Order: sequence, then C-alpha cells, then structure tokens
Amino acid sequence: MHYSVLDLAPVPEGSDTATAIANSRQLAIAAEEMGYHRYWMAEHHNMPGIASAATSVLIGHIADATRTMRIGAGGIMLPNHAPLAIAEQFGTLATIHPGRIDLGLGRAPGGDMAVARALRRGLEADRFPDDVIELIGYLGDARPGAPVRAHPGEGTHVPVWILGSSLYGAQLAAHLGLPYAFASHFAPDALEQALELYRSRFEPSASLARPYFMLAANVFAADTDAEGAYLRTSMQQAFARLRTGQPSKLPRPVDDIEAAIGPEMTRAVNQALRVSAVGSEASVRTQLAALRDRYAPDEMILTGQIHDHAARVKSFGIAARVLADMNASVTA
Repeated sequence: MHYSVLDLAPVPEGSDTATAIANSRQLAIAAEEMGYHRYWMAEHHNMPGIASAATSVLIGHIADATRTMRIGAGGIMLPNHAPLAIAEQFGTLATIHPGRIDLGLGRAPGGDMAVARALRRGLEADRFPDDVIELIGYLGDARPGAPVRAHPGEGTHVPVWILGSSLYGAQLAAHLGLPYAFASHFAPDALEQALELYRSRFEPSASLARPYFMLAANVFAADTDAEGAYLRTSMQQAFARLRTGQPSKLPRPVDDIEAAIGPEMTRAVNQALRVSAVGSEASVRTQLAALRDRYAPDEMILTGQIHDHAARVKSFGIAARVLADMNASVTA
C-alpha cells in the first residue's frame, strides 16, 4: 500500500505565508526521504490559514525541491478553471518534471460564491463531467486538425484522478475508469457507500485496468497520546471556525478543546474528523491498521494541520515508520 502526503500549506497563527510555503518545501524534502509516494497540494481560496491557492505554482516549487516523489494536486477545483488552462499548466509541469506529476480534480469551488465571482466563474449548469473529459483529451495523444490543442500538455498523459466526498465523484470515477480519492479526512459520512459503488461499477479504461482507491486520513502522531491529542486541537479549532464562517490562520493548540469551542461543536467536529490517527506511535499504528483492514485502500494519503512545523514533520515521520512496518509485515 502506497502512502502519501496531502499538504494545504497551513499558515499558523503568529506566522506568515512566506514561512508557510518554506515549511511546505521543507516537509516535502523530508517526506521524500521518509518514503512517501506522492505529495499533493490542495486548492482553496480566501482562507488566511491556507497558502496553496495558486496550486500549480506551488506544485512546481515543491517538484523543484524533490527528485523522485510524485507531486500533484489533491486537488484542482475544476469549476474554477477552463480545462485548457489546467491542461497547459499541468502539461508544463509534466514537461519540466516528466513522470512525476499528478492531477486530482474536484467539483467543489474551493470557496464561496464571492470567490466564484472573483474568479470570473458564473453560476452556469454543472459541466464537471464534460470538463474532465475535455481536459483528459488535451493531455492525451496528438490530435492533428483539432481546433484547439494544449501546448504544452498534448501527449503528456498526466494521470487524472477524481476527488470527492459523495456518490457523485465515485460514479464519475467508475464510469471514466479513473483512480478515485475520497475526502474522508473531513467528510467521511458517505465513505462506505461511495467505495462500494466505485469498486462495483468500475469500467476499465485505457489508463486504468482495475479500481484504484485512495483513502484520506488525518494523522497527529507524537511521543505520547496526550501530546498527539494536544496537537490535534489546532485542526479542531480551525474546522470549528470554518463551520461558523470565520476562517482564520491555524490556531495554536489548547489544553481543553471543549472550553475553546464548546462541547456541542467539539462533538460535531470530532464526527467530521473521525477518520484520524491520533497519539503515540503505538496508538497511530493501531488506528491506521484498522483503517487499512476496514477499507483495503490501494493507497493512503495523510494530512495533519499542526501548528508547530517541527511537530508536523515529526508526526509524518512517525506515520511513515508505522506504514512502512505495516507494509513489511504484509509481505513478510
């Protein structure tokens, strides 16, 4: 089972965007040494705590700092963009870094309607399936005589993934024969149903012969269970603020999360973030193994919004050791 990193380039309270981007570059270098298979960045807009809005630019920055790890988008919110523009961006990335670039596509806007208007995207009918097909066409074999071609892009065959947190994405990925990543790290309610639908309805394609499923999980690993739970409170607070329409920089951790956001909000946030591994190395091992055994993912992608950068790097290091050991025990 491959294991990978999903990074939103978090901007912690007391820090700034330049530091967040430098931290992401440092984490990517470390993740490659730790054995992670891919490093994905996510598109979000109008959020002071996330520095990955210009996702393709940041992907290029991370790819320049690494050598072998796959680098990509998890994902690009395609309704915000013309398919040709994304084909040209990722075709350029794939030309500079051949064989290392991934393109995950999401249907959500990555922001609210004000963001959509600022991006000059109208409230037109849902064109996501058509836009995905159009984009794949631009990245495919040369089409002499086509009125529009992606230069760069054509012939790069950048792997395209469908991302989702509902049955919609599962159906589309199955129909098009594409790999599928489920956003279980923050919206796990439809996970079982979407996974069953994707695997049962998958239609082989020119790019993929069998279903390939990626499970997303949060990880907050530390020396002790108490420290892992303490690190997690930053993300719990950030999620609570997002739910109440008050996005902010990534908060500092707190000793008592219920005192910070209230018991009712704590329960709601914990329900949304329940696909997580929190605590010591032994606890994280137990929790990640349970996720692997329950969902049998082909790949697991880990994220973790941790305020302290050194603690975040350490958390991914602990998780990498756990997952490497799990793989070794399967093959032994």
